[in-house]
Amino acid sequence: MFIATTVTADLNADKQALLSFAVAVPHGRKLNWSSDTPICSLWVGIRCSPDHSRVIGLRLPAVGLLGPIPANTLGKLDALQVLMIRSNGLNANIPPDVLALPSLRSLFLQHNNLSGEIPNLITPSLAFFDLSYNSFTGEIPLEVKNLTQLTALYLQNNSLSGPIPDLKLPKLKRLNLSFNNLSGTIPLSLQKFPKESFLGNSLLCGQPLKQCPGIPSPSPLPSQPYHKKSFWKRSSSKIIIGVAVGGFAVILLVIVVLLLCILRRKGREDRESSTKGKGTAGSRSEKSKEEYSSGVQESEKNKLVFFEGCSYNFDLEDLLRASAECFSAAWFSS
Repeated sequence: MFIATTVTADLNADKQALLSFAVAVPHGRKLNWSSDTPICSLWVGIRCSPDHSRVIGLRLPAVGLLGPIPANTLGKLDALQVLMIRSNGLNANIPPDVLALPSLRSLFLQHNNLSGEIPNLITPSLAFFDLSYNSFTGEIPLEVKNLTQLTALYLQNNSLSGPIPDLKLPKLKRLNLSFNNLSGTIPLSLQKFPKESFLGNSLLCGQPLKQCPGIPSPSPLPSQPYHKKSFWKRSSSKIIIGVAVGGFAVILLVIVVLLLCILRRKGREDRESSTKGKGTAGSRSEKSKEEYSSGVQESEKNKLVFFEGCSYNFDLEDLLRASAECFSAAWFSS
């Protein structure tokens, strides 16, 4: 009974705070907020927790809200996580209790006519912070450095002035401070963002914008070894592959040339041996012919010729005897 009463009291407190806001702020389109209807199921732009114990979301974009945000209205929604009242006609200052809501994670107040300085009391749970396209003045609060959960900061198209705090926020991914009156040097922690995040601030300098006057430009020499190192690191494997392929091609070419030379030399030797064989055979045949013919001629010389009509027959002994007699006769006659 006590728990149910406490939950109802908290929800009723949220309901009364929203009704006070609707009464104090004129709006072009009538909201269907009423004390007689269930807030979690029928009210426009309201989102409750799963157990319907608290209001955790308020989304009223472009509903024609006019005038300032009254204090002690939205600032009483201490369970509120998302507040979206963008693209309306809200003006004047933001009540400090709105930015100090302990559970607030996303704040969308862009495209209004809010002015004055941004309150210093900002809940550390804030992750999305958008005050762009308003008329805020003064400096960016130093308390922004304490928003360790912040992922997006949009303050463009205002009239903010002074230096930019050194926002060393580990989760910050999106930043836009363009078209203000900011001055000085862009902090080192924010130089990673593109120049579009800082355009329209004529007194702002430093990376990624123009170099600040009186500060020497960094020498490009230290960056050269890094580029060379990265170049060789990227190209070393390609160079090794190219050298290996080129060396293999040269070795293959040398082998082919050697094979061609050997084959050519062998072919020449075969032709020469064939020619010598033919010449030897021819000379041998010619020589045999000459020897044969000369033998025939010698035999023809030593052959006795008998004339026709001679009837003498001589044998070897007759010839030898005749030769001896002729020799003896010749001796004695001398």
